[in-house]
Amino acid sequence: MLRLRRLCAMNLAVQGPRAVLSRGWQEEKSQHVRPLSSQELERPAPLPVGGFSYLQGHTSFPLINKTVGQCLDATAQRFPDREALVVLHEDIRLNFAQLKEEVDKAASGLLSIGLCKGDRLGMWGPNSYAWVLMQLATAQAGIILVSVNPAYQAMELEYVLKKVGCKALVFPKQFKTQQYYNILKQICPELEKAQPGALKSESLPDLTTVISVDDPLPGTLLLDDVVAAGNTEKHLAQLQHTQQFLSCHDPINIQFTSGTTGSPKGATLSHYNIVNNSNMIGQRLKMHVKRLLHIWHPNDVRGHYEPGRLLQLRLIILMWRWGVIAGSPAPPELVRAIIHKMNMKELVVVYGTTENSPVTFMNFPEDTLEQKAESVGRVMPHTEARIVNVNTGELAELNTPGELCIRGYCVMQGYWGEPQKTFEAVGQDKWYRTGDIASIDEQGFCKIVGRSKDMIIRGGENIYPAELEDFFHTHPQVQEVQVVGVKDHRMGEEICACIRLKSGETTTEEEIKAFCRGKISHFKIPRYIVFVSDYPLTVSGKIQKYKLREQMERHLKL
Repeated sequence: MLRLRRLCAMNLAVQGPRAVLSRGWQEEKSQHVRPLSSQELERPAPLPVGGFSYLQGHTSFPLINKTVGQCLDATAQRFPDREALVVLHEDIRLNFAQLKEEVDKAASGLLSIGLCKGDRLGMWGPNSYAWVLMQLATAQAGIILVSVNPAYQAMELEYVLKKVGCKALVFPKQFKTQQYYNILKQICPELEKAQPGALKSESLPDLTTVISVDDPLPGTLLLDDVVAAGNTEKHLAQLQHTQQFLSCHDPINIQFTSGTTGSPKGATLSHYNIVNNSNMIGQRLKMHVKRLLHIWHPNDVRGHYEPGRLLQLRLIILMWRWGVIAGSPAPPELVRAIIHKMNMKELVVVYGTTENSPVTFMNFPEDTLEQKAESVGRVMPHTEARIVNVNTGELAELNTPGELCIRGYCVMQGYWGEPQKTFEAVGQDKWYRTGDIASIDEQGFCKIVGRSKDMIIRGGENIYPAELEDFFHTHPQVQEVQVVGVKDHRMGEEICACIRLKSGETTTEEEIKAFCRGKISHFKIPRYIVFVSDYPLTVSGKIQKYKLREQMERHLKL
């Protein structure tokens, strides 16, 4: 996350995927904000009982049985003039009344061109107003939005569109070097001569409607025209009729896992999943006493910044007091540096998975620096968490690493079209097995140690790469490090540290090993130190450790 792809419900802090968020300019109560009562405020997180790694989040307030559309409607009715959305790079500012009006027109426009409740619409592109509009409009109309990674190339795009049977696809003509229209034509050559809205493709038989965000292109409808088509009494009435049959338990979003260990899977989330998770994030961040500003930046996940926009963001950063860091375990030194150098006293660390809507553990803003640097916080409300022994499946004792499992409202409906893989992840007991190795301490704080598949077993000793990676980040010359296990005929596996040094720095393998001695156990000192310039990545920027392991075994001639 640093790209929390969620719709904040209660305050309706609207955001799309890969958003750069700036929150909290001043900690003050707005005259328009109703303070939550003492019953609504979340109590301190519960503690584990009996010396075992099991937690159950508080259930002192009820879950919300509303769709995303109903949340938007209620907020627009209550706070019509409050600013809802700011998209700097498109010079767009909308209050809630204006946003609702545009969303309703877009939703009825989608219905007017033949999309129906339950159809899948892919949104493919960078951060933009169109992203927000499509996320909310599809939710209003009961259409399932498919989050398509903006960096996908032809083969990846074909895979996800086929996997979920997308009926419509929305995208800009291009972003930086990514030529979306041309990429689509590689797998759908019929597009150029197709009647807009009536595409017939051999490779993508479900895809009938292609919508261009910003440029009239052959075979496509223009998004502005779709929105305009929905601004009629007839089509708005059709939208109202459709909404009578929507449920908060309907699917709203399909988000594909990154595919670090295999083909991406489409995690299917409901209104109920997303609305409640967003509400609980907001409560823990104490959004009811903070004023929000949402900054949209058009950059993709690889982080290419335009100087002018970056200057704007830097100026905004000077006013930050709080923020969110998530996505993968953050090295403790990075957390400490952000809090100290950016004066971000109320930074919180968040943990979750796509399959869990996504947040299951999170700091409180008032947690200490060490609690934030050394953990991912405490369990969220209405959420159960437990740590189990990876070999026996038995409940682990406190401070004992094992696989983290999650149960509750937040667990996905399943992987789209893959019942077997769904059952492998979520059994009959409804526990979702995250595949992450974690531990829970006496205060209920959770520490992520690594991935179960990444765990190194060296001569019978279990070694967790994340622990070593955190340690190496304390070395003054190390910019980044990834630790993998490589095969060894005597020990089974040996440790290999793949180190990327800071610009201009040099060191040796022996100096790195000397840095380890006396600080970590001898069996944790890597046998191999390899200096690298980069790592194999997925299109969403996640490091593919299995490929890195293969590269190292070839490099070391093992």
